[in-house]
Amino acid sequence: MRVLLRDEATTISDGVRVASFDLEGRWMTYFDGRALYKRALAGEVHFRGRAGGRRLRRRLRRREAIAVHEAVLAFAAEAQKGAAAEVRSRLARILSWSPESLDAERDRFLRIYAPISILPPDRYLSVVLQATLGCTWNRCTFCSFYSGRPFQAKDAEDFRAHALAVRGFLGRALALRKGVFLADGNALALSLSRLTGLFDVVEEVFPGQPVYSFIDLYTGERHEEAFWRELRERGLAAVYVGMETGHDPLLAWLNKPGSASELVDFVSMLKGVGLGVGLIVMVGVGGRAFQSAHRKDTLSALSRMPLTRDDIIFLSPFVEDPASVYARRRAEDEIEPIEGEALEAELAWFAKAVRAMGLRAARYDIREFLY
Repeated sequence: MRVLLRDEATTISDGVRVASFDLEGRWMTYFDGRALYKRALAGEVHFRGRAGGRRLRRRLRRREAIAVHEAVLAFAAEAQKGAAAEVRSRLARILSWSPESLDAERDRFLRIYAPISILPPDRYLSVVLQATLGCTWNRCTFCSFYSGRPFQAKDAEDFRAHALAVRGFLGRALALRKGVFLADGNALALSLSRLTGLFDVVEEVFPGQPVYSFIDLYTGERHEEAFWRELRERGLAAVYVGMETGHDPLLAWLNKPGSASELVDFVSMLKGVGLGVGLIVMVGVGGRAFQSAHRKDTLSALSRMPLTRDDIIFLSPFVEDPASVYARRRAEDEIEPIEGEALEAELAWFAKAVRAMGLRAARYDIREFLY
């Protein structure tokens, strides 16, 4: 049995099983030799696996989750036998948890956070601070992340209380977190005067941490260059934009405001003030009817942007919500969806094409989101 004590986490391995824990002692990942389990901060447990070449994923029911908690704690108890004093001290913190207290973290989490809808994959280990709730547009036909959640913003006082509560909740586990993600869907839509107050709170509570956030084109291009330069100087490191596609007719069909040329100009402005950019492309959106044009125009738009290897093109396999306007419209227009192996092939095509441009491409599967 091997216990690795790192500055930001603890790992236990016996050559088959592997478990990782934050410095508060809460387990984060567990591989039991057959399946991988991931634990969210809110206490839910998610299963990840493969079968027949297919990716499998699901959230465990409460009874199943508690069984995994029990297995992880039993594994840690095995590691404690005969361990050195320093190791025993770290393991004692892990074993101070019970399956019930790990499960009860959900109640504690929901006293601090509204449900977190989505994050970019490279920000899953950021500190999420909800400066706003909802999305300013919230009318794209395909998106249900913020349905029933009107856009609202915290004032500086409420935001500071929220940030302090998050810091208390994370505790020693803050050592594992990299940067601050300003949520929800469109926090950077706020005015500069309001945002500078929020950035001051971030610097007070999480000093020196870079800041990241989503922004949509519709809102982002309405801010002047001076706005972005000021936020860059206050710690904003990168922004994430839902490009979806570079094909304007498909954008219109999705009820997504803006055009490819406007996005090129916006990204150019962001890069001009020194900000990093993450662009999210929805692979398979629009089905067979838009497939060829989506490919061609998306790559054309990307080629006109001053992107570097520091930026990321996220390729997100499109997941259709059966209850969405998109699903109804696709059925009405008799558009054949791109699914299964065909969707995986489309992802591979986009990844190869993006990398041939000298850019970074990464998979962004919204079904695997976990915070």
